[in-house]
Amino acid sequence: MRKNVIITCAVTGAGDTTKKSSYVPVTPKEIADSAIEAAKAGAAIAHIHVRDPKTGGISHDPVLFREVVERVRESETDVILNITAGGGGDWIPSYENPVMGGAGTDIQTPAERHQPVGELLPEICTLDCGSLNFGDQIYISPTNWLREHARLIQQSGVKPELECFDTGQVRFAKQLVEEGLITGDPMFQFCLGLPWGAEVDAETMIYMRDKLPENAHWSAFGPGRFQLPTAIQSMLLGGHVRVGLEDNLYLEKGVLATNGQLVEKVVSIMNSMGANPMTPQEARQHLRLRNPQGKAE
Repeated sequence: MRKNVIITCAVTGAGDTTKKSSYVPVTPKEIADSAIEAAKAGAAIAHIHVRDPKTGGISHDPVLFREVVERVRESETDVILNITAGGGGDWIPSYENPVMGGAGTDIQTPAERHQPVGELLPEICTLDCGSLNFGDQIYISPTNWLREHARLIQQSGVKPELECFDTGQVRFAKQLVEEGLITGDPMFQFCLGLPWGAEVDAETMIYMRDKLPENAHWSAFGPGRFQLPTAIQSMLLGGHVRVGLEDNLYLEKGVLATNGQLVEKVVSIMNSMGANPMTPQEARQHLRLRNPQGKAE
């Protein structure tokens, strides 16, 4: 079992969750405050999406990302920021003309997905490593796009978190490593239990872990009621953990949670098992990150 564990808190996501819980942060101030709350509860990393402040829906606006990042940095709260770069991949075929995207389609080029990362230079950003039947839509990340996106991230000096929603995506992420498009020790995130990707169970986690390069770092998360069991299973198997309102709204059955409460709960469970959360500085050194000014730690 891992004794020193990095906790990531995914504070808001892009899903239709704001109507289900008033604790899901929407505005840049709410998102920044929630990231700070999670950091004070024990999270070393805050994973950041932004939302349209008026509708609560998905947004890719670099201005909103900038406000979140600046608010967190100006708070002098030490937390590693991990900005999503996986937006703009939703494809919903039109029934009238299936070769065209229908209502809800939201596609960005690799350069557009990378723009907030390139401008703000967080320490980490995500790189979703393949396409997927995501519920009733398709998330699109073709291999040529992923190579282009990986180059952009590499040139920025930001560390990519390689998001793997299925086993084949682990395989392609390793290909990016072999091609020299990933710098340093690769960092993987196993995104389990989402429809219709990899199963959320120990067998799948072990299989994906055992396919990683020897120098890889890894973490895993599961949605809803699987969040805490997946976090603890990941720790037991030598990985790191992710919790947060992007993936799960509840502290326990029928009790809505804040991000800070979810972090506190996983810290309490870890401590009872003899494990401790890494501080942001410890996580930087462990992952060999560059700081926001682009200098190696």
